[in-house]
Amino acid sequence: MSQRLGNGEEKLHRKIIHAWCMYDWANSAFATTVMATLLPPYFSNVAAAHLPKAQASSIWGYAVSAAMLIIALAGPVLGAIADHTGSKKRFLGGFLSIAVVFTGLLFLIQEGDWLAAVIFYVLASVGNAGANIFYDSLLPHVARPDEIDQVSAKGFAYGYLGGGILLLVNLLWYMKPHWFGFPDGGTAVRAAFLSVAVWWVVFSYPLFRWVPEPPASPHGERVNPIKAGFQRVLQTFKRVRRYRELFKFLLAFWLYADGIGTIIKMATIYGAEIGIGMADLAGALLLTQVIGVPMTLLFGRLAKVLGTKRSIYLALVVYTLISIGGYFMSAPWHFWVLAGVVGMVQGGSQSLSRSLFGAMTPKVRSAEFFGFYDISSKFAGIAGPFLFGVLAALTGSSKWSIFSLIVFFVGGILLLSRVNEEEGIALAQAENALQG
Repeated sequence: MSQRLGNGEEKLHRKIIHAWCMYDWANSAFATTVMATLLPPYFSNVAAAHLPKAQASSIWGYAVSAAMLIIALAGPVLGAIADHTGSKKRFLGGFLSIAVVFTGLLFLIQEGDWLAAVIFYVLASVGNAGANIFYDSLLPHVARPDEIDQVSAKGFAYGYLGGGILLLVNLLWYMKPHWFGFPDGGTAVRAAFLSVAVWWVVFSYPLFRWVPEPPASPHGERVNPIKAGFQRVLQTFKRVRRYRELFKFLLAFWLYADGIGTIIKMATIYGAEIGIGMADLAGALLLTQVIGVPMTLLFGRLAKVLGTKRSIYLALVVYTLISIGGYFMSAPWHFWVLAGVVGMVQGGSQSLSRSLFGAMTPKVRSAEFFGFYDISSKFAGIAGPFLFGVLAALTGSSKWSIFSLIVFFVGGILLLSRVNEEEGIALAQAENALQG
């Protein structure tokens, strides 16, 4: 009887992991079709068609920075509130709703509507990033400590697969619009934005159906959750010395995530600026997705052999070479090659960073601490695109913007080398044991 019960519990555990990973499948459509592939060149060639190309790239960089600044300021407080009230899934659903609505509204963007495109994109990005805080914070509750690297990598692999499938459909719509009843490629692109919103809603359902809401943090008398959220943020800053390895990791992550995020968000608008067509841009990004699925899973296994931190080092060295190669990019095949190499390391670097942070995070403060994890990536997302925009505006070209990203990767490697992950993990496990 106990064995049968054990098998049933294990099946439920696998179902919960699958449901959690399906949200990566759902929201990666925004990252692939909207954020990385179709919207930046559509913005450059259609919404901002009357602006100089370098100016369009610069405005896009500022828009990305603005979106990240909003969520960076709100993220830690939101995470602390969710921990205090036991409402991670409710907050996830709220931000998801914002993201879906404004992603769908991108369907309305046509020639000259660059300001509306910026507003809709910023609000959709805020919704996406806010939802990710609460999605990521569920990881330590979903995965056991010995499987957290593999579960995190599995989520990213689901994301590459799901985002890649919809991107393939959207690319076919753009290349052969009349096959699907669209009058032209521009209409097909706008319909692709709408399809992302629908996809997002449909494939988010398993998480809300099967992943249990973790309990609220233990507390005594009832207090205002917003006040409690701010108080816990201040308390977290006061605990910096106690969680020193965790916060040293956050500093390293802040740097190298800046470079990774900037490449994701700015690559296609840079490609459009130097004259690479949307079909090549979208096709190359699809290649990134295809390569990313097995390579992300491979990085999860590689972490068991090399260790998590060394595996991240490897990815950052490759990113440094990508930044150097991007400076010399001038032909479509160059973009295809660099996109393929990005696919080799993008999911692995992100999934292992998330799992390493999760391993050093006490479960009782998971949403609060993942708020700080996400604020690191969002503040990083401010600096990189902003620097990209400034250099594009000053030089009239984005070549130096791409090249400048090596600073983030080299700096990230140096700071990461100062992190003692064993000490950080041991402290988190000790706190988990105390909490029972």
